Amino acid sequence: MEIKANTVKELREKTGAGMMDCKNALVEAKGDMEQAIVNLRKKGLASAQKKATRIAAEGMVGHYIHPGAKIGVLVEVNSETDFAAHSEDFQTLVKDIAMHIAAANPLYVRREDVPAEVLEKEKEIYKDQARNSGKPEKIIDKIAEGKLESYYEMACLYDQKFVKDDKITVKDLINSVVGKIGENIQVRRFARFKTGEGLEKRSTDFGGDVAAVLGE
Repeated sequence: MEIKANTVKELREKTGAGMMDCKNALVEAKGDMEQAIVNLRKKGLASAQKKATRIAAEGMVGHYIHPGAKIGVLVEVNSETDFAAHSEDFQTLVKDIAMHIAAANPLYVRREDVPAEVLEKEKEIYKDQARNSGKPEKIIDKIAEGKLESYYEMACLYDQKFVKDDKITVKDLINSVVGKIGENIQVRRFARFKTGEGLEKRSTDFGGDVAAVLGE
């Protein structure tokens, strides 16, 4: 259904959630404002946007070592207070994120972290693919931009589907915990280690380790 811009704006003002999150919530609620607010609150999005600007300098370094000790992850996840960092919800989140990184092998934390030269290279590849498939030149740029979304979903931690629940992204997972503990939570950095990595050209098979880590 069509959602008017002023309705999205009204929901954003009421909740502080992002524009796209508000629009998606309204679509899901079939235009019902109150239900949309409920939907955002369930996902932790109604408060996450407002808290995102607050400084998160506490937290913890979590880790995951996959059975067999062939894959390991260190990840720094920040909270606003040490008290929150010691909560069960926060520590469970950090463990889940570390395991997700081991399985899904993201290259960056957020889409903003992707270097401009990498994006340009990806765009050129998508443009060439579109031209080779006979697409009109006037829509080539639009097609390339659209395919970048798929790249973000593949390469960026926050945009990846959570390996334990592919109905939500890692960002959704984080926001749900933000809603529970009432503090800003940010993944600052991570390092993923795999035995033998670096001895040959790095693989770009992002999903190759998912089944192994999840035990499937």
